[in-house]
Amino acid sequence: MLVYLPPGYEEETERRYPVFYMHDGQNLFDGATSFVPGQEWRMDETAEELIRGGAIEPLIIVAIYNTGESRLAEYTPTADDAHGGGQANLYGRLLVEELKPFIDERYRTLAGSQNTAIGGSSLGGLVSLYLGLRYPGEFGKLAVMSPAAWWDDQMIIRHVENLPERPESRIWLDIGMLEGRTAHRDALGLRDALVGRGWKLGEDLAFLEEKDAPHSEAAWAHRVDPMLRFLFPEKRHLR
Repeated sequence: MLVYLPPGYEEETERRYPVFYMHDGQNLFDGATSFVPGQEWRMDETAEELIRGGAIEPLIIVAIYNTGESRLAEYTPTADDAHGGGQANLYGRLLVEELKPFIDERYRTLAGSQNTAIGGSSLGGLVSLYLGLRYPGEFGKLAVMSPAAWWDDQMIIRHVENLPERPESRIWLDIGMLEGRTAHRDALGLRDALVGRGWKLGEDLAFLEEKDAPHSEAAWAHRVDPMLRFLFPEKRHLR
């Protein structure tokens, strides 16, 4: 795990900050640790530029490393006949019962789901949406990038359609147009399911189809800027 602290954190000792929990943390800040060597999201640099430019509110980013061979199991809500998995509920308990309390105790965080985000790409996007909907009182902002909506015969789409009630979540959803017809179709299906349950495009739901973008770290790095702008727009900070 790595933690990014915004500019001014050490000087403004009374200020508290929203927190963004991100999966596949080794891919975010350093190309030397990334799954594809040299391909990082540059999330720290992008956040720094946006904060200093006044485009987004200062925030803390918690980069949660995946566990390698257990990644698929931890990031999937159900077992898939062909791939296994299905331990996202245990992973979610780890985040909510252990990691988040540790971060809240160690750093000056803002309380409330409206100040707490969770996000990731591919299977990380899948688990972000699932856990965000499972724990709406903990995570109120969700970054769902190139989600693996195909998992277990599109279980996440059915899950959204069958929600007993719609949480007040702000959701960023995207897909690259070079990720394949199936991935694009599933992303559209997920968007439509969210709209059908009450999310409104352009208000609490953003949907981006990025032209010429494959399923890659470099493509997600390119979308960090608009994603952060949507989830963490600059506003008068709370102390």
